[in-house]
Amino acid sequence: MRLAKYLALSGVASRRRAEKIIGQGRVVVNGEMASKPEHRVNPEDIVEVDGKIIDGPEEKKYILLNKPGGYISTVTDTHQRPTVTGLLKNESTRLYPVGRLDYDTTGLLLLTNDGELAYRLTHPRFKINKEYLVQVKGKPGEKALESMRKGLMIDGEKTAPADVKILKSDKNTTSLLMTLREGKKRQVKKMCDAIGHPVITLDRVSFAGLRYDGIKRGDYRYLTGKEIKKLYRLVGL
Repeated sequence: MRLAKYLALSGVASRRRAEKIIGQGRVVVNGEMASKPEHRVNPEDIVEVDGKIIDGPEEKKYILLNKPGGYISTVTDTHQRPTVTGLLKNESTRLYPVGRLDYDTTGLLLLTNDGELAYRLTHPRFKINKEYLVQVKGKPGEKALESMRKGLMIDGEKTAPADVKILKSDKNTTSLLMTLREGKKRQVKKMCDAIGHPVITLDRVSFAGLRYDGIKRGDYRYLTGKEIKKLYRLVGL
């Protein structure tokens, strides 16, 4: 098994993050530093990260969280802000968020120790649907909405086309339903800023076909076997 995959399956980090950890020279296999993600490991090998022996692949767990505002989508935070893993009161397994939601963004967040699945769900080539309920200032015109549907230039790159429709509007605000198939950092907010209608509130209502229906803000549930199989089929596992 490739070392990066081994670390991901062991719950150390996502596969992408595991590759970085290996490249930083923090991984030792049988007493020797392993600097390449493709380094092969066997069940009998002793693998260490930062001097700590890794137990090896563990039971896979999958949690669907309805994230409240005021939480960071990381395992730890240097500024001592609350993290989403702190909401998992009865779970001792080290789980990692699949992608991120901003500190003030609410909604569906998947957490797991299945590094391979997490990697594929966040990789652009799999074009996983992410659906957001967005409240913006003012009322975007059809020309502005069409520019979002075709893709906008943001930070020197063009975004992939997004599905956008108006749900309701009043004198000061508009509610939009936006579906994206890529996950650039703060993408929804940057797209709305680009058309001159800043985000007021942002809630992710769906991810990879999953929804948080019936889950109170701040609560979570484990995925069913059927849901896990559906995710695997979605990314070709």
